[in-house]
Amino acid sequence: MSNPQALARRLGTFDAVVIGLGSMIGAGVFAAFTPAAAAAGSGLLIGLVVAAVVAFCNATSSAQLAAVYPTSGGTYVYGRERLGPWSGFLAGWGFVIGKTASAAAMAMTFAAYAAPAGWERPVAIAAVVLLATVNYHGVTRTAGLTRILVIGVIAALAIAVAACWGGSTPDPGKMLGDGLLAHGWYGILQSAGLLFFAFAGYARIATMGEEVRNPKRTIPRAIGIALAITVVIYAIIAVTLLATIGPEGVSGNPTPLAAAVANGSWGWAAPIVRVGAAVAALGALLALIAGLGRTSLAMAREHDLPHWLAAVHPRYKVPHRAEAALAVVICAVIVVADLRGAIGFSSFGVLIYYLVANIAAFTQPATDRRYPKALQVTGALACVVLVATLPPLSVGLGILMFAAGIILRLIRLRKNRHPDIQAP
Repeated sequence: MSNPQALARRLGTFDAVVIGLGSMIGAGVFAAFTPAAAAAGSGLLIGLVVAAVVAFCNATSSAQLAAVYPTSGGTYVYGRERLGPWSGFLAGWGFVIGKTASAAAMAMTFAAYAAPAGWERPVAIAAVVLLATVNYHGVTRTAGLTRILVIGVIAALAIAVAACWGGSTPDPGKMLGDGLLAHGWYGILQSAGLLFFAFAGYARIATMGEEVRNPKRTIPRAIGIALAITVVIYAIIAVTLLATIGPEGVSGNPTPLAAAVANGSWGWAAPIVRVGAAVAALGALLALIAGLGRTSLAMAREHDLPHWLAAVHPRYKVPHRAEAALAVVICAVIVVADLRGAIGFSSFGVLIYYLVANIAAFTQPATDRRYPKALQVTGALACVVLVATLPPLSVGLGILMFAAGIILRLIRLRKNRHPDIQAP
């Protein structure tokens, strides 16, 4: 007999790849290069390679775990199964707090490109409400809309690259600026940590493991394909930006791709880039709401979040209460917060999430192993290094939020006398 609280398996490989692309491409191309260039100058090219390697290591761990535990929740579930309740909680908490801030940032990025002056916050809130409603009505609608958004974003990026190289005179010498190592390895590693924010979307594929058909085959394939496509696109955009406006132009402009296009003679392409940026932010926001809902569902099932969030809609088969509650929280963040540091804060939470994933994958037996343990060791160590090199404010806020989560869980365990009480 089917479980009425189980989610429906309706996604194939193509849909899963599209959801991963929608999460990654929107966030990075239009948000992460500016702070990365401020940290490392042209050394962001090395940072991009480092971020891609770390993302690959983490992706193999996620794929190996997801093939064995094909249920909603991603590393929250993997940490609980392999390492214990506290490890799972830390992973889930890091994902929820980091991605909630990221979702608010994506909504505000959309509004910055699409809203009239002074209307940015109301438009951002309207975008959250609209996309939460789409998610509420079923995962197939989420995948369908994400497919349209991804196609639009890739088309806009292709036009932007063509405008930069065909409508202006890029200087490959600009790419090097004062040299790849001018800001030192600390700056390069900090840029890698910031750029990692852009690659983290493949986690959304794993968190939707309960809705994927044939998850043992589909999830590893979808993660690998989505990550490979994203690396190629980011490399092309990074080289284009640096060759067109140089590292100073990238670091000094919150919309570097639009600035690079405006720098040339293809003025007609500038509005297309703005539309592409808005669409990319919408795609990232849509996938973020979906992934946050599934992780919150998994945590609520285990009472690590209020249990009433664990409800699954009887018709649409989605975690409707979790998604509605998260939409309210995201809107509240948009109203009150200055999100300039959202990328660093999000990276902190997500790197902790993947640290747990790498350790959990390392403990898997040979029968469940798809990749060598060296990849998990490399991924875990890299997560620690990148966390340590993030901006100090991001690290401080991240530590405070994790401390708050631990205190709340201790209070809940002692109040309810839950059977998994143990020392943190």
